Amino acid sequence: MIDIEPQFESRLPQAAELVIIGGGIMGVSTAWHLAKSGVRNIVLLELGELGGGSSAKPLGGIRANFSDPGNIQLGQRSLAAYRRFDSEFGAGIGLEQVGYLFLCRNADSLQALEGATATQNGMGVPSRMISPQEAQGLNPFVDARSLNGASFSPGDGFAEPALAVAAYAAAARQLGVKILTHTQVLDIETGDRSIKSVTTNRGTVKTGAVICCAGAWSRSIGELAGIDLPVTPTKRMIGVTRQQPAAHPRVPFTLDLATTMYFHNYRNGLLVGISHEQEAGFGREFDYSWLDEFNDAAAVCAPGLENPDLVGGWAGYYENTPDHNALIGQARGLPGFFYATGFSGHGFLQGPAVGELVTDLYHQRDSFMNPAPFAVERFESSSQLREVNII
Repeated sequence: MIDIEPQFESRLPQAAELVIIGGGIMGVSTAWHLAKSGVRNIVLLELGELGGGSSAKPLGGIRANFSDPGNIQLGQRSLAAYRRFDSEFGAGIGLEQVGYLFLCRNADSLQALEGATATQNGMGVPSRMISPQEAQGLNPFVDARSLNGASFSPGDGFAEPALAVAAYAAAARQLGVKILTHTQVLDIETGDRSIKSVTTNRGTVKTGAVICCAGAWSRSIGELAGIDLPVTPTKRMIGVTRQQPAAHPRVPFTLDLATTMYFHNYRNGLLVGISHEQEAGFGREFDYSWLDEFNDAAAVCAPGLENPDLVGGWAGYYENTPDHNALIGQARGLPGFFYATGFSGHGFLQGPAVGELVTDLYHQRDSFMNPAPFAVERFESSSQLREVNII
């Protein structure tokens, strides 16, 4: 069993084999996988607290029910990793495999979901299309009369991101990774197509490799090395309902595809929200500007959730790319610069697999999948990714 309250370094080493920038799920997963693979002298730098950026306030959903094969693979691999977290790290992460329920309210979304489900089934995901009545049976909040159909993936669910981040960080540190919080990256020195050093508010560390896992801050980190990472921070908000004396019925993580309204159990209450678009930026103040949209959606497909009894909520960041899919790769022209960012709401659920994938990329060896479709160069052509099942 690991101690999930790791002690962090107070001094920046003079040199490291590689420097990971960002201490969210992507950074700590990558650090652990690299250390486990035998890489020594790894330094991880976090601007604030571990898991304090995009990993701080997500819904915690974990799933493989995507439409893009690459996203399905990342989801499958990560689901398997989260299922064995307790046995591998001796640390519970609040895993609840309640399934994912996607609701369809028009013919176009039904057709798209049928295609996505067929792709998932072909890759071994046990999802299935179900009738409106079956959807209501799985989730009594849902009004079957509003639906054309739905899909259900029973192996999916949710967990607590903070616990997963802490477990990965502690396990990485046990393998020798040096973790420094409250450390701001100020410069990345490059020359002759290589990384030379990383300068921070705590000093400079010489290194030949950098892995950018900086989430919403990745664009500015890339700029320090002359690399364009088109990642835009966008605020998203989640409401928390009042805790009840007895728990609500245990329901799947439920999403209305027509509006992106979503909800799932949270202790004896619910987490509720909708992908209400905010202006780009780093504001983190919680407000109720999204609530009218949520109520309009709930009135149609989940009437019992209209005007939910909210006691507050929180705001977090999506790290969006232009096509709302991840950036994973090695920089062209600067082979010592790697990146795993821009997950656009999918970071927590793909974190374990991406840490493994980036480790294989660093070692220049084959992995469980080809990361090429996620390379940033796709935005130079018409090869952007299209994902139907996004929130």
